[in-house]
Amino acid sequence: MARWCYRHRLVVVLLWVGALLGLGAAASSAGTNYANVFSLPDTDSKRAYDLMEKAFPERAGDTDTVVWKVEDGSVRDASVRSRMEPALAAIGRMEGVGDVTGPYGPQGAAQISRDGRTAYAQVTFAEQADAVPKELVEDVVDTAEDAAGDGLRVELGGQAITRVQEPPTGTAELVGVLAAAVVLFVAFGSLLAMLLPIVIAVFGVGTGMFGTQLISHVTNVPELASLLSTLIGLGVGIDYALFIVTRHRRGILRGDDPEEAAVTALDTSGRAVLFAGGTVCIALAGMLVTNLRFLDGVVIGTSLTVVLSVLAAVTLLPALLGLLGHRVLSRRQRRTLAARGPETDRTTGLAARWAAGVERRPRSTALLAVVLMAALAVPLLSLRLGTVDQGNDGASTTTRKAYDLLAEGFGPGFNGPLQVVVDGEASNSLVTAVERTEGVAQVASMPPANGVTVIQVVPTTSPQDERTDRLIDVLREDVIPEAGVRAHVGGVTAVSKDFASVTGDRLPLFIGTIIGLGFLLLLLAFRSLVVPLTAAVMNLLAAAASFGVLVAIFQWGWGLDLLGFGREGPIAAFLPIIMLSLLFGLSMDYQVFLVSRMHEEWVHTRDNARAVRVGLAETSRVINSAALIMVCVFLAFVLSGDYAAGMAGVGLAAAVALDAFILRTALVPAVMHLIGKANWWLPAGLEKRLPHLAVEPKEKEEEGGSGVVPDTRAPGEGAAPAASVVHGFVRTVDGDPVDGAAVTLLTSGGRQVDRVVSLADGSYIVSVPSPGTYLLAVTAAPYGSRAGRVTVPGGPLVHDVELAPGEVDAVN
Repeated sequence: MARWCYRHRLVVVLLWVGALLGLGAAASSAGTNYANVFSLPDTDSKRAYDLMEKAFPERAGDTDTVVWKVEDGSVRDASVRSRMEPALAAIGRMEGVGDVTGPYGPQGAAQISRDGRTAYAQVTFAEQADAVPKELVEDVVDTAEDAAGDGLRVELGGQAITRVQEPPTGTAELVGVLAAAVVLFVAFGSLLAMLLPIVIAVFGVGTGMFGTQLISHVTNVPELASLLSTLIGLGVGIDYALFIVTRHRRGILRGDDPEEAAVTALDTSGRAVLFAGGTVCIALAGMLVTNLRFLDGVVIGTSLTVVLSVLAAVTLLPALLGLLGHRVLSRRQRRTLAARGPETDRTTGLAARWAAGVERRPRSTALLAVVLMAALAVPLLSLRLGTVDQGNDGASTTTRKAYDLLAEGFGPGFNGPLQVVVDGEASNSLVTAVERTEGVAQVASMPPANGVTVIQVVPTTSPQDERTDRLIDVLREDVIPEAGVRAHVGGVTAVSKDFASVTGDRLPLFIGTIIGLGFLLLLLAFRSLVVPLTAAVMNLLAAAASFGVLVAIFQWGWGLDLLGFGREGPIAAFLPIIMLSLLFGLSMDYQVFLVSRMHEEWVHTRDNARAVRVGLAETSRVINSAALIMVCVFLAFVLSGDYAAGMAGVGLAAAVALDAFILRTALVPAVMHLIGKANWWLPAGLEKRLPHLAVEPKEKEEEGGSGVVPDTRAPGEGAAPAASVVHGFVRTVDGDPVDGAAVTLLTSGGRQVDRVVSLADGSYIVSVPSPGTYLLAVTAAPYGSRAGRVTVPGGPLVHDVELAPGEVDAVN
């Protein structure tokens, strides 16, 4: 497929451009039909909601609030009324505004605070908040704020008002892409190479977002799906292309033709991309086991974007590589390649030195990493799930100011009233019992409607206060049962509490599902029990540490002002499921890219220490670059102006950074060094029964040798006499002999033929059963290691090996 796309590059590019433009035109024509359908079956708040639907079958549009306060005097003064009444009347006459209920009518006394200094009016739009034209909301805000001045403050709150104070759409995405471009340019040193991952991400996110818009017309897709699709699509699209382009550039630098380099890159890193994309989709699909139906649309939108990003990486990317040819390298690299020829298969520099350092000190490396992750996870012990409301907005926003004015004038609980919904007529004893309940500030019983009575309950504490949660429990478990009536407690605060409870109850099943599926995938890919088990433990450790960071910032308030958000509060109840899905999917990506390279080297050399060292040395730089890009993209969503989106961005950025920079770069390789060859152990019975899932391509046989050692032993005999030998000396770069170096001869497929240890003078000799091409691997601490192919003729072959510290070469 890669070769076809490379050779038919113009056709592939035109097909992708046509798909993007076609989906874009269709989505623009059809518009969006996002539905924020939220249902919690078998919960008390859902039963209350159903009764409210029965009482008030015709529900109006979104209701927002205009709040005003005077510094001196009263809001009833003529000077205040002469300014606010015309403003409210003007708002009521606007097209798209259904009704305005102010405090100056016969029923408006309850909308004025006891001290007379604060009042509010409710503006009911004809549509829900998402459908209200932004221009109309801006007119409402401007008209209300024009009445302010001379000691009169006017602020506005509500969902529709929130939309006009958000930064322009696309700001966060643009900042994230620009930050990613800087990282890519530093990594590649080439403008054209830098653009490739960004182009792939744009096509993946663009087609995914337009596709999600169209799907929203046939199934319920929440607006949250669009944000998360963009968030995950930008991250994985850029990362997947980065892995493939890095492998492609390495192939060209080692002397491959651009077409062969592209085919090899797609046949190695491209396979890993397909596998990694599958793990992300499986992790996202894990949300379905929670049975929270509003998440179904999130799974559809994000999974579609990931699939299209993977498809762009394995089809569009080789076509673009074909258009660029050698220009995927920087000018300096092209000049060096022309002057000095191909590079050797060696990895030097910081990555190689770090890999060697982890090998020398695996225990201390693992201990430091575990202590750091455990320390970051400590705040998780105080995790509290709850609601995110406009009280968490920035202190400078009008929604936050309106929230604070209402809390100051009418009490903290006014922003999150409860509804006790009675199936029938409420008895006086119930109303009295609710009034006498500790934590209740105000109670108002409404006249029955359609056989349903609603009792409005204003708590003395804010919606996010733990005491409000306890009040809901008291009403449900004590007050209502003692009154002997059928009643349920509803309202936004009660719904949020029930959602947090349901999420907490179903979280263990969700985590077990995605860990189990990830374990099976890695088991099939790497034919090992230890590798997937290690990955599962590391994923849990990354989740705990990242949620610890989230709690410290958003629940404890550490550094929250630096992010431009308002006051601290509980962690959004929906966030653990969504964040864990993305985290487990992305962390599996890094595990796949890291361990697949280790596994490739293990198959070739059967040397665990070498496999771990080479895998880390060759992938750590690209994994860290990919993680840095992810962090930039996620942190950019702090600029979205949405508190929940900012919380998700910070949490995912912390998770990816900890996972890549600490777990995959330090803890995983250190643990694999400590475990040794057991990393790759799989019971023989299980090996025969498991289907094969190849993350790496099958070994190609070399010309001049089959790569398979024939067994020349007769039944009952020992090893056959060697047909030939490979011998020579192992020396340092200074020419000193290396004593005790392990010298291993293997077939091209990785089967060990002979293994010896060099003598005091550095000499060695290994037996060769027949002419052909073999792998010779030499390793000695504290020196580096070398491996390469040797072609043995009919007679002995002399092959000297030079070891240099801090240098790792690779077998490809």
